Amino acid sequence: MPRPSAPPAASPGALRFSVLGPMTVHRDDRPLPLGPLKQRVVLAMLLGSANCPVSVDALTDAVWPEEPPRTARKNLQVYVSALRALLGEDDGDRPRLTHTGGGYVLRVAEDEFDLLRFRSLVRAAEGQRPAPAARLLRKALGLWQGPPLGDDLRQSPRLAEEAERLELRRLSVYEDWAEAEVGLGGAPAVVEGLRDLVERHPLRERLRSAWMCALHASGRQGEALAVYDDYRQLLARELGLEPSGAMAARYRALLAGDDRGGSSGSGAPGTRAPAAHRPAPVVLPPDLVDFTGHGEELRHLVDVLEDDGASGVVLLSGPAGAGKTTLAVRAAHLLGDRYAEGRLCVSLRAADGTPRPQAAVLAELAERTGGAGFSGPGAWRDWLAEHRVLVILDDVPEERAVRALLPCGGRGRVLLTARGQLGGLAPVHRVSVPPLGTAEALQLLTGLVGGSRVRADREAALRIVRACGGSPLAVRVSGMRLAVLRHVPLREFADRLTDPAGALDELTSGDVSVRRWLADGWEALPGECGRDAGRLAAGTGDGPFGLSEAAEALGCDERHAVRVVEALIDAGMVTSPGGEVTAHAALYELPHLIRLYARGIRSGTPVLAAG
Repeated sequence: MPRPSAPPAASPGALRFSVLGPMTVHRDDRPLPLGPLKQRVVLAMLLGSANCPVSVDALTDAVWPEEPPRTARKNLQVYVSALRALLGEDDGDRPRLTHTGGGYVLRVAEDEFDLLRFRSLVRAAEGQRPAPAARLLRKALGLWQGPPLGDDLRQSPRLAEEAERLELRRLSVYEDWAEAEVGLGGAPAVVEGLRDLVERHPLRERLRSAWMCALHASGRQGEALAVYDDYRQLLARELGLEPSGAMAARYRALLAGDDRGGSSGSGAPGTRAPAAHRPAPVVLPPDLVDFTGHGEELRHLVDVLEDDGASGVVLLSGPAGAGKTTLAVRAAHLLGDRYAEGRLCVSLRAADGTPRPQAAVLAELAERTGGAGFSGPGAWRDWLAEHRVLVILDDVPEERAVRALLPCGGRGRVLLTARGQLGGLAPVHRVSVPPLGTAEALQLLTGLVGGSRVRADREAALRIVRACGGSPLAVRVSGMRLAVLRHVPLREFADRLTDPAGALDELTSGDVSVRRWLADGWEALPGECGRDAGRLAAGTGDGPFGLSEAAEALGCDERHAVRVVEALIDAGMVTSPGGEVTAHAALYELPHLIRLYARGIRSGTPVLAAG
């Protein structure tokens, strides 16, 4: 097993932080007194999210997991003040510990903090050939001095969970290293370390497999076969299960004396190939061959996702049917070279439009990335930080559905799509997806129904795309419907769409319904937003409206109307001006199809019409 390595030499007065063992802070070679337990819990929480904000609520929950006192916030300020005085300033003469946006940030450089160095070495091993990868992983494991954080800090449930996550990450890296060493002929060097770990984690199949292969490669055939027999009996006794098919096949190969059985890399459930050899996961919907419009937004999105200095999270926002997912998927397909370690798309809503539980999302992410499962959001963020991947989290219902899944530095990027603005998330690079222009919408319709048909009645085609309000979904549904109804003149279909009473009933083709998309978005609106949007739809005209018109439609004064309209902007139901303008001078607008749907709700139209 790799032995703990000596910490790197530091410049005079430099700090060294350690959590890969008991939590310590040294200035030069002198350990610093970290204060009482609650103060140390605050420091451990800040180090666990080094260089990222930690909210006051999270700190309070960690320090007082049951019932915080009324003076909790004031006590936190005392602990933070003491830590700030203890830690001083960084090399740039800035306070290491600063307050920001409802929380605190502790600035720590990679060469000052063992956890950051560990992650950096593991990332560097990925993509390397086996020999250099094994050296880097051995160096990473050498940073560990014992169980992470120490026993006293694990009294806090939050820190106990963090310690468990770190321990699982160490195990995974150890497995990578051991498999690489066995492949390089270094099996005798890893046998005893694997034995110790298997005794502590007897049901972890990947460890068992590596131990079995290491024993076989060391010439200890009988012991290797006994590892499998013991594991099979343990699984049957404890869980009523059998070993995976891949491990059973490897056992049979060893039993037959086939040296190829000594390779521990497999695609078995619960195991992974070494980091240097894992295939890059690419799980994306197909790119639309007739992708049309939003060229400026696409260029901007690609530029942001190619910029390593930009935010790790990008949000595409716009109303239902605006083309957010199509735009995100298009960008992901274009950025294959940039994100060579993987590109994924996972929906945060179930087929019926309800939000999916976070556990289900994490399980799908684990399946998509080929892992054995993430013990929690922290383990997912660790994986994301260590891999250059682009992950689309599609149709986000609200901030809390994704907050714990977002990266906090590192190599991975997350692209969100949402109907609302998700104003509670920061830092996020926001990109609004506007309606298609008339020319773009007409181009999309032409590709679906045929150029000759559009040229025969261009005026009717223009009426159709304008009646769709610039929604790519509505234009596409119209085109698909007309492609089936070849006998229906464009003029007749345009007349149907310009009748407000029946327009949404026409925007259905097969199992694709614009009304259903709008209904899903409406049902997910927070608070009174649906009622307020209905009042605006009924009480304002078809075009833009000002604050005074909004106040009259809502039956309130302008001060309250500002709050209502801005809440609807945040929910993605109202569009706002692109530049800065005062609330009283601004012109707002309800997207055309949302206005039709809201008016239908107020008039008693069924949410889902026949057809």
